[in-house]
Amino acid sequence: MKIIKRDGRAVDYNREKIQIAIEKANKEVRPKERASKEDIKNIIKYIEELGKKRMLVEDIQDIIEEKLMEIQKYELAKKYIVYRYTRALVRKQNTTDESILGLIKTTNKELMEENSNKNAIIASTQRDLIAGEVSKDLTKRMLLPEKISKAHDEGILHFHDADYFLQPIFNCCLIDIGDMLDNGTVMNGKMIETPKSFQVACTVMTQIIAAVASSQYGGQSVDVKHLGKYLRKSKVKFQKEIESKYKGKLPQEVIDDLVNTRLKSELSAGVQTIQYQINTLMTTNGQSPFVTLFLNLEKDDPYIEENAMIIEEIIRQRYQGIKNEVGVYVTPAFPKLIYVLDEHNCLKGGKYDYLTKLAVKCSSKRLYPDYISAKKMRENYEGNVFSPMGCRSFLAPWKDENGNYKFEGRFNQGVVSINLPQIGIIADGDEDKFWKLLDERLELCFEAIMCRHYALLGTTSDISPVHWQYGAIARLKPGEKIDKLLYGGYSSISLGYIGLYEVTKAMKGVSHTTPEGHDFAIRVMKKLREKVDEWKKKTNIGFALYGTPAESLCYRFARIDKEKFGEIKDITDKGFYTNSYHVDVREKIDAFSKLSFESEFQKISSGGAISYIEIPNMQHNLEAMESVVKFIYDNIQYAEFNTKSDYCHVCGFDGEIIINDNLEWECPQCGNKDKNKMNVTRRTCGYLGENFWNVGKTKEIKERVLHL
Repeated sequence: MKIIKRDGRAVDYNREKIQIAIEKANKEVRPKERASKEDIKNIIKYIEELGKKRMLVEDIQDIIEEKLMEIQKYELAKKYIVYRYTRALVRKQNTTDESILGLIKTTNKELMEENSNKNAIIASTQRDLIAGEVSKDLTKRMLLPEKISKAHDEGILHFHDADYFLQPIFNCCLIDIGDMLDNGTVMNGKMIETPKSFQVACTVMTQIIAAVASSQYGGQSVDVKHLGKYLRKSKVKFQKEIESKYKGKLPQEVIDDLVNTRLKSELSAGVQTIQYQINTLMTTNGQSPFVTLFLNLEKDDPYIEENAMIIEEIIRQRYQGIKNEVGVYVTPAFPKLIYVLDEHNCLKGGKYDYLTKLAVKCSSKRLYPDYISAKKMRENYEGNVFSPMGCRSFLAPWKDENGNYKFEGRFNQGVVSINLPQIGIIADGDEDKFWKLLDERLELCFEAIMCRHYALLGTTSDISPVHWQYGAIARLKPGEKIDKLLYGGYSSISLGYIGLYEVTKAMKGVSHTTPEGHDFAIRVMKKLREKVDEWKKKTNIGFALYGTPAESLCYRFARIDKEKFGEIKDITDKGFYTNSYHVDVREKIDAFSKLSFESEFQKISSGGAISYIEIPNMQHNLEAMESVVKFIYDNIQYAEFNTKSDYCHVCGFDGEIIINDNLEWECPQCGNKDKNKMNVTRRTCGYLGENFWNVGKTKEIKERVLHL
């Protein structure tokens, strides 16, 4: 028998739930008014002998009340009715007033700082955050099973993006930008035809990005290789125009020079359009589109030379930066850049090594691009190289009806993450207890993830035409359901995890970089992977294991566990958990060893994995960074640099913002002390070098700076 819950979900009938509910009411009445075990058994038997295949949960509760009255347990029936009514009131109780008013009055710091990409002071962003609070409230009280909401509150798991769960929208995607540019699209009811030039293609692409971002809640990625043909279209157009005017009047080399000059101007303007549009457009959620540009030169691409020019211009403009409100060049948050290292550009004498050298120079100053090794990725994904989605999750290989691999036009349905350290803290070194508890909590995660799936099931293409009807994901008919895209591995749905280092420390007393810790950590990872593979087989849904880069969740889980279990050395004492499989920030390990170590975990965590290394200001030591990039190509699929270099928006200082005697951030070049006009890239993860707190000053200053 299937039980239909209040939110419409169908779950398996469980007689124990009836027994538990009556026994709870039993405890609140006098002994003679209580239902006996035989009475409870008879009520359950009556319900089961109705022989129904489906029943509403409310109908079962009605039957229980009637049967309690029939056996003259009036006081018990009253308690049960009151309990049922109270639960209904709790479900309907508004819990958003305080959080929303705190947002408007700028006193709700947790909500305001939850997403670093959103300025919570701006009215449009506040509108989105207010809607998100209402969605979270309804999700918690009405849409999710009570045990899932409770598990989320207790830090057992994290139900990501509850602020958008009310609507049937998904997480992140790879836009099929090639189809939309080549075959046209529709936005706001207006036909957008195939562009005739590079600059128009760039403009159309950014408009598509903004439209897509407004109807989903996660990131998106775009492969810029599709722009190559449009750059060639522009060249052909310029060639015809100039030759028709000057053929026979000017030498051919002069004509060619004029064509190339116009082409370079078009290239620069088009890339500038991408950069400025993305950073100035505001989506309906009050922020710039969360978008990634995938920079990959495919050796068989007929437009490889044009794409090399486009990639070079993108990196060059990112290196320069964008002027802020006071006219100083700063690093824009978007678009994020991912640069692919392959045989022809891995700094081993390849034709396009010059692009990689430029990319490394850009990374030294602007952090981006990130780096993907085509060599390692082909090993992990059946010979394919493709972009992660905007949220850094990877799709599994999937073939269409013609046997061709397809990645663009696919998406992620949503994410639920498990708190691994909490399981280790509870098990306290007892492996039998640990594996049993891990199994139980993984099943809870499965149920939570399926809520994500059920929320999308039955959605029609009309909910977001740009996604479902006009090519970003598919070209379905109006009114057609998206269900077929939710199955068969076309889309993914993710189990995230936090704190492999801490759970190993809790269970084994050592880091997962030690032999004993490594063995345990690998077993944990393989268990997680086996579970998602099992779920995928059972449901025909693309379950994936995702090493989420959710920094705020690392703090949330650690805060909850510290409140619950107290301060535990090397686990809850530092205020955050390490992300996914990463090495703890306090371990002394060189960049090469760190990347080699973490690469093993990336292969297991194929639904999403990224590793990073912390570097000082490296603009004057590019050879060292180039050696790391070479190492990335041969050893790890996906890595990025984090630098300790800071920026002053007032004077353009690019170095290290200091802490002055008054415990303020201060630019050593111009004396600027306004935190809103500087970027301080250090993290709250502990000691980062002597200058971080100025040697010789008091312990109070040291603690204050660490807090900052």
